[in-house]
Amino acid sequence: MSKTSSEIKFTIELDQNKVPETLSWTAKDGGVENEESKAIMLSIWDNVNKETLRIDLWTKDMPVDEMKIFFHQTLVAMADTYEKATQDDKMSATMKDFCDYFAEKLELKR
Repeated sequence: MSKTSSEIKFTIELDQNKVPETLSWTAKDGGVENEESKAIMLSIWDNVNKETLRIDLWTKDMPVDEMKIFFHQTLVAMADTYEKATQDDKMSATMKDFCDYFAEKLELKR
C-alpha cells in the first residue's frame, strides 16, 4: 500500500509590529486556494510532552461580534469532536449545555 499526503498551508501577512493584517489558507485537496480569513485557531497535540500547542491569530479588522460567533461555533465543534473521539455522551451534552449558555449570554441566539 502506498501512502499519500495532504498539505494545509496558512499565509499570514504582518504589519511592522508583527500583528496580522491578512490571513489566508490553502487546502488543495479540499478545493481551497488562497482563501482569505479573519481568524485562525489551531491546536496541535504534542504527544511527547503530553500538552496542547496553540496558534491563535486574528486580523486587526476582525469584528468583535464576529469573534464571538467564531468562538461559539468553535466550542460547538469541539463538543461534537469530543463526542466522536470519546463516545462520552454525558460530557459532550454538558459541553453543549455550556455552548447554549455561552450563546445566550452573548445574545447570539436569534
